[in-house]
Amino acid sequence: MKKHLVVALAYDQLCTFEFGCTVELFALNRPELDVDWYDFAVCAMEAGKLRAAGGIRVEVPHDLNMLDQADTVIIPGWRDADEMPPPAILEKIRAAHARGARICSICSGVFILAAAGILDGKTVTTHWRYADKLLKRYPAIHVEANALYVDQGQILTSAGSAAGLDMLLHLVRKDYGARVANLVAQRLVVPPHREGGQAQFVPRPMPSDEHARLAKLMDWIRSHPTLPHNLTSMAEKAAMSTRTLQRQFKESTGMAPGEWLIRERVAIAKELLESPHTSLTQVAELAGFGSEESLRRHFRRIVANSPGNYRKQFADVLTAAPM
Repeated sequence: MKKHLVVALAYDQLCTFEFGCTVELFALNRPELDVDWYDFAVCAMEAGKLRAAGGIRVEVPHDLNMLDQADTVIIPGWRDADEMPPPAILEKIRAAHARGARICSICSGVFILAAAGILDGKTVTTHWRYADKLLKRYPAIHVEANALYVDQGQILTSAGSAAGLDMLLHLVRKDYGARVANLVAQRLVVPPHREGGQAQFVPRPMPSDEHARLAKLMDWIRSHPTLPHNLTSMAEKAAMSTRTLQRQFKESTGMAPGEWLIRERVAIAKELLESPHTSLTQVAELAGFGSEESLRRHFRRIVANSPGNYRKQFADVLTAAPM
């Protein structure tokens, strides 16, 4: 039975980090997973040795014809969002898309897919610095500027740099299930899935005193999740007006205080659910939801899974994890 072939594109001035993430996810042998892992290859857009960020030289064994065999194509960034990609790579991308290959981009790599004309009418993302440029240049594309990654089925796009890892782990989860994806994340020492969007990483000016008070408030709430927090009580604790608190939460996290609080409680619930000895009633109480009904409702909305199924999936991971 033919293995699933992942092919990564290399080009002159290659984005080293994005390329390295792709290699780390798909090229390493992973016998501990006890699954038929991917085949992996790299193809070059130009002939000869290629330069990569950091002064590295890369020698690639395959040319663009390798894309004709790919089940999944990874575009690990693009050297210049203002540079039109060569016609040869655009033709190969269109051909791969037409025959049903899965096509994925990290960060500025989305500009190659957009130039190939395969994104019209679709929702995509890219690094927040490029979102406006992408939308202005390709108005037929819907750009979700706050997403870490967007899955449109055959086409997946991610935000900048480390968000590529989120998308690549998502690919593993789609192909092999949560257990294998969690084990790969464990080996990488990264979360299997990150909550939130890019807004939490966009730099914004904030007075240092307000920043310190907000950080202290967040830490205090995490240590006291069972208290009946509301906007007024949080503002009083931070010594801010409710209006200032709402503005600071939005600028720092991209969320309103109430939504941030619910997501923190869901994160606590996820940790509690990893123990088989804590009942759902206890999880709801310790996470600050107060009732199982409230826990289930918010957990399903944010995790897209029930607390019971999440617990079962984690138990499966523990059972299969190597010692």
